[in-house]
Amino acid sequence: MNDTADADLPTTIKEDRLWADNGWTARVIKNEDDDGWAVAMIKDGESEPALVGPWTMGRDKKNPKPLDAGAFQTLVKTASEVLRRHEQHLHAMLHKRITISAAEGPVEVTLDIVPDDYEPYAILSAFDPLGDELARVRVEAGFKLTRASATAWVEGGFGRPG
Repeated sequence: MNDTADADLPTTIKEDRLWADNGWTARVIKNEDDDGWAVAMIKDGESEPALVGPWTMGRDKKNPKPLDAGAFQTLVKTASEVLRRHEQHLHAMLHKRITISAAEGPVEVTLDIVPDDYEPYAILSAFDPLGDELARVRVEAGFKLTRASATAWVEGGFGRPG
């Protein structure tokens, strides 16, 4: 058989302490902080878990309860939601939007931060009510988009902010 073709096939594992399916891996691990167990949910291709939470003890009160299909699906749903919230938060941190009243009517001002490791920067843009771009300028990544800074930029003729 061709090893490359095998590497492209999705791996499904259904063991008591390890499940892998549909792009996710659930691994039941010993909780280092106490005598209990935890479960880590890792999305395929990621090095860090998206979710780590407590896991139920089995009937013998020493070993973990085995993973099953229902628990795995619940864990996938919960971990996916955690990732979605994280992405929404990151988007909100990197993309800001304010609408101000200007002499010519409402102007939407946006700030899009580009989080480069070496030279982060941001793009400050202005749009008319139809969505046509009025101006675009590169600013420092730490530029604070507020109602006052947006108004000053628009009223100042869209020059590079101080």
